[in-house]
Amino acid sequence: MNAPADASTPASNTASAADNTAAGPDDAGAPASTAIHDLAPTLDRLRTGWLTHRPSIAQRREDLARLRRCFKDRIEEMAAAISADFGHRSREESLIADGMTVLAEIDHLRRHLRAWTRPRRVAAGWRLWPARAQLRHQPLGVIGVVAPWNYPINLALVPLATAIAAGNHVFLKPSEITPRTSAFLADLLAQVFPPERVAVAQGGAEVGQAFCALPFDHLVFTGSTVTGRKVAEAAARNLTPVTLELGGKSPAIVCADYPVDAAAARLATGKWFNAGQTCIAPDYVLIDRPRRFALVQALREQVTQRYGTVGADGDLAWIVNQQQFARLRDYLDDAAARGTEIIPLAETRGETGRLLPPTVLLDPPPEATVMQEEIFGPLLPVLCYDSLDEALAIVARQPRPLALYPFSHDRRALDRILGTVVAGGVTVNGTLLHFTATGLPFGGVGASGMGAYHARAGFDAMGHRMPVLWQPRWALSDRLKPPYTSIAGLLKLLLR
Repeated sequence: MNAPADASTPASNTASAADNTAAGPDDAGAPASTAIHDLAPTLDRLRTGWLTHRPSIAQRREDLARLRRCFKDRIEEMAAAISADFGHRSREESLIADGMTVLAEIDHLRRHLRAWTRPRRVAAGWRLWPARAQLRHQPLGVIGVVAPWNYPINLALVPLATAIAAGNHVFLKPSEITPRTSAFLADLLAQVFPPERVAVAQGGAEVGQAFCALPFDHLVFTGSTVTGRKVAEAAARNLTPVTLELGGKSPAIVCADYPVDAAAARLATGKWFNAGQTCIAPDYVLIDRPRRFALVQALREQVTQRYGTVGADGDLAWIVNQQQFARLRDYLDDAAARGTEIIPLAETRGETGRLLPPTVLLDPPPEATVMQEEIFGPLLPVLCYDSLDEALAIVARQPRPLALYPFSHDRRALDRILGTVVAGGVTVNGTLLHFTATGLPFGGVGASGMGAYHARAGFDAMGHRMPVLWQPRWALSDRLKPPYTSIAGLLKLLLR
């Protein structure tokens, strides 16, 4: 659920520390920046702490329980901090997206931690009989986490909790675009963990660049595809493995058999939750041509039911800062200049600040910026198709998406879509919900990401499954030695 142009990441040229004030808070709301020269000593402190006292399973379970307890006690404070950083965001949206998801993930980790840490038997193969083999989970050491601004608690605490469950220490870099929330995170984590276990770095692009260049044992980054490439380059210099949660243009395909009203309701949830500032929000919708206007009308009715006339104090979130707001306005201007029909779905009332009403862009051309870049806002292109083959060809022109949303009750059509489109994750006949399924991994593919986390996938990614072969008293290697003429019969058996 990443954010584009996250200024907390290296070499971002589309946002800066100056955006902190544009996002709503005054100068007093911004936490002090971490000195770059303090980053390496902090990592050394965390690594020394891990080498001298690796957390036991009991310690990890207690850490997660304490994190859950302290976080739950301060969840209203969290929602207020996020809303202040955005200028306005619905309390309920923050409780769902940044509260519920974190609590559910911690619960899942604690429930399965003992089972995941047990050595797992695997087959050694008959040629090595009677040897036995197993995979043993080993923590890696210190995990770096770079979190974005759009879901600043969820996308910081879920990878952090996973790293703790896997037996690591954590160095977190939250976004300076949401400084009040970052300050809340730093204070919360200091309340839960000693400084040799978890540390937080604050600051803008320069701090983010230096942070990603540290020799972590694993680095988790959530942000834009452009910045993700730079993070991967920085990590590669240290051979640091990375989990990259990036973005892209996630399509929704509404097949001809699926009811328009039902599709509109679920698309509205996926697109306008957090005003579309969600990496797995539907980035564009493909609908069979005869029903395009019916879909637009159904979407308008959904917006009316959910938001009424849109005002600054309603349930629709603000765009996080002026720079992101201007970017989205530019997308609209570019599409209009190319002849795209722009259809606002709501009227506004009073002062709107950085509020942008839900808007449909009907059949923008492929060269429009809104069809070239991840939108990350409440703008929804609706494209028409005459056949499912045509819809799949449109999707194939884009890089592999982070999410895919097919709508159909026809199993053959669904199998066709799922067998053709390679996506990071899928919710069939819905949106967003695969992210919240605690048993499913979450990650991208190709330009939308590398690796995955959540649940067992994250636990395994932030550790090492060390293969171990247990050799009995008699071993095959005792026989495989010169003179080889003496083992001709054995060799023939092994090569059969």
